[in-house]
Amino acid sequence: MSRLSTLFAGIALMAASAVVIGQDRQEVTASPGELTLIVEPSYSPARLAEVFEPLANYIGNAAGRKVRLVTPRNYHFFWRDVRRNEPADLMFSEAHFTDYRAQRYGTIPLVRTAEKLSYSILVSDLIEDPDLNSLVGRRLVTMPSPSLGFALLTKLYPNPVSQPEILSAATSWRDGVEMIFADEADAAIVPTWLKDEYPNLIPVWQSQEFMGPAISASPDLEPELRERIREALLSIHEDPAANEVLLELRISRFDPATAAEYAGADRMLREFHGYQPR
Repeated sequence: MSRLSTLFAGIALMAASAVVIGQDRQEVTASPGELTLIVEPSYSPARLAEVFEPLANYIGNAAGRKVRLVTPRNYHFFWRDVRRNEPADLMFSEAHFTDYRAQRYGTIPLVRTAEKLSYSILVSDLIEDPDLNSLVGRRLVTMPSPSLGFALLTKLYPNPVSQPEILSAATSWRDGVEMIFADEADAAIVPTWLKDEYPNLIPVWQSQEFMGPAISASPDLEPELRERIREALLSIHEDPAANEVLLELRISRFDPATAAEYAGADRMLREFHGYQPR
């Protein structure tokens, strides 16, 4: 079971826009004229709000609309909403979710992070001769399914009788690393950018690179508004006042995105409940 975090809720007022933060779908039905931005739950809901509120504010100012920031409580609820194509004007998600929605529901990737994304497995320095085989039967922590880290583990260890004890107990990728230090896990799979922050842990594997997380738009969002948001995000790195947005997201800028760049990434979701072939 994931460790639950306290729900962060608040209203941030900026110039012509406001951000309203909500967690459950029934709490986040958009009012007329509002935009909804749902974000992948790679942090606890409270931390999600902190990380993505500056982005929501920036989009709201560019669009001249209120933005309702949806912070799913965990990956189970997020995946349910992705499968159901729950109404969302904008979504920030990693490659497998971005492709799934684009291929089935016609969502339109607007921008992606300039930095590509890969995952690494980090192992406690207490394990002698660590490698992938040495982790069989040991505790390996990840974010819950179907996060990309969890999906990669299912490909890496397809045999259920010859795999680590996979603990989907982390509430963030950094939380997984901290569980190693607390002796609650022997290894963790994390985004590779996190690896260098923990030089005392041993990297034993790194995944392929995926296109960076993308902001996708609903096909129902007005084309003029889509383009205004896209252009604002592409120039965000030129705006010193928006530096907080990039710092929170740990990126340098956004680049243009296309559905073709993500084609095939949805196959990472094939083994998970509810997956619908194209």
